[in-house]
Amino acid sequence: MREALADAAVDMSQCLDANEWTLSTKDLIASVHYAAQLRSWIEVVQARLVRECEGRGIPRAEGATSAAVWLRQTTRISDRAAGRVVRLGKALHTHQELGRAVTGGLVNTEQAAVIADTLDALHKVELDPTDGELLSTKVPQDTIDEAGATLIDFADFFEPHHLATIGERILSLVAPEIGERADAAALKRQQAAARAARRLHLTPSHGGRVRISGWLDTEDANHVAAALDPLSKPLPGADGPDPRTAGQRRADALVEVCRHVATGCAEDGGGRPQVIVTVAYDALKRRLGTGSFDLGGNLHPEAVRRLACDAHVIPAVLDGSGLPLDVGRAKRLVTGAMRQAVELRDGGCAFPGCDRPRRWAQAHHIVHWADGGPTSLANSVLLCGYHHRLIHRGQWEVRMARDGLPEFLPPTYLDPARRPRRNVCHRRP
Repeated sequence: MREALADAAVDMSQCLDANEWTLSTKDLIASVHYAAQLRSWIEVVQARLVRECEGRGIPRAEGATSAAVWLRQTTRISDRAAGRVVRLGKALHTHQELGRAVTGGLVNTEQAAVIADTLDALHKVELDPTDGELLSTKVPQDTIDEAGATLIDFADFFEPHHLATIGERILSLVAPEIGERADAAALKRQQAAARAARRLHLTPSHGGRVRISGWLDTEDANHVAAALDPLSKPLPGADGPDPRTAGQRRADALVEVCRHVATGCAEDGGGRPQVIVTVAYDALKRRLGTGSFDLGGNLHPEAVRRLACDAHVIPAVLDGSGLPLDVGRAKRLVTGAMRQAVELRDGGCAFPGCDRPRRWAQAHHIVHWADGGPTSLANSVLLCGYHHRLIHRGQWEVRMARDGLPEFLPPTYLDPARRPRRNVCHRRP
């Protein structure tokens, strides 16, 4: 191996002397991908070598307290980088299928770290018992193996951040019944901890300012957001746009809510603040439906049923495909119930890979209103400002798939086959 690494170093040194500006666009893009693959392989080799050094006791023999400390001192890299190498070596040894996927070029090392963390977490998952049945409270190994294989397949389409998001819901994909039990147990623990950690501090500071900081659980935070949002909209004046920043508008909204809380007067000119809790209809019937809030975060089924009794909470019930009912309108703007329906379906900007939330998105007509396109759920899609402008440039195309969800066709220079892509960042399980 030493000779092979030495030869590889010589070959790479030739690349350092090359002039990248001489490459064609096609060769330049290909070279970027080759370099990424080489980097991944080098990291795998280094991780395996460091693990072998640790197994032989070399770090301890040389006075280091751990393999990561030894690697940092030996190669003069950061603590974070050294720890990442050590964890990668352990992950590839523990999850051998994942290791083969990395060496085979199917998964890069950053993706592998996310997948390994997900699989390790699945081993620690505790499941709620179901109706008193004596079921195991641990996730079966074959389910964990299937989860790993599924994440490896997804690695061909998603970067590490989105893989981590998918990993949080992987049980719902590969074993829905187990996923429901795991979600129920996790939500109970999570909500109890979040509720116990709630706090609010008003700390006087210099310059006539007071700092507000603290934590709320998801339920309470959504009530606060629902009250502040209508009052946080820009208010253009006769002399031009609203000069306040978004943070300043929210601060003013908080003060206005507090000033009027005694009388319940919200001077926003609109309807009363509302909180939307979304739950799948078939799951709700089986009393297993976890609800989800607009700001993110889930609710245990018991909390969903409790909130359904609140006159200020809107229960948005989805069908078996996770889609709200169509609420077509014969007008140009997507507002009111129509806007809510589009938001519930898309969750946020629907462009592939974009994680902008629904509150920052605009409703786009797939077939333009001026071209005869109707204002309907099937002809509307949420896009953030950047991707709204991108779609209107005409290189990307958006359409509604047969399952009622939007998909995007990339330009031919990105994919000659123009295979449709979707956003999974906001997708509800």
